[in-house]
Amino acid sequence: MITSIAHTTIYVLNQDEALDFYKNKLGFEVGDDMKVEGGFRWLTVYPKSNSQLQLVLAEPKEGPMFTKDSAEKIRSLIEEGAFGAGVFETENCQKTYEELVAKGVEFIQPPTEQLYGVEAMGVDNSGNWFSLVQRKNTI
Repeated sequence: MITSIAHTTIYVLNQDEALDFYKNKLGFEVGDDMKVEGGFRWLTVYPKSNSQLQLVLAEPKEGPMFTKDSAEKIRSLIEEGAFGAGVFETENCQKTYEELVAKGVEFIQPPTEQLYGVEAMGVDNSGNWFSLVQRKNTI
């Protein structure tokens, strides 16, 4: 029986640059950073308050997962902004948005009221979009 999700993958153009972005701009912690079989780098990050779901920052490269052609196509789609990095929760969307803008994070939508709370839309340094969400208190 599957009991939880431990990792999810975000494809990035450069792992060193993505690590710098997620660690120094978004404030994530480094989970694992190691070389694995075939010369691949297993690199994970997670928000300081929750290490239960880690993000794998993976470069699409030719190997067991991708052909050379498919890796190049995925890199092209990343550059076009066709992928999302996920939904990141915050207790105060406006405050977090302002802190991240001050650090140079690009946003494509400022904090906006939604049915479920307040949401801003940002972009990581590879071109992946992400949501920053403050859930509406439903109690």
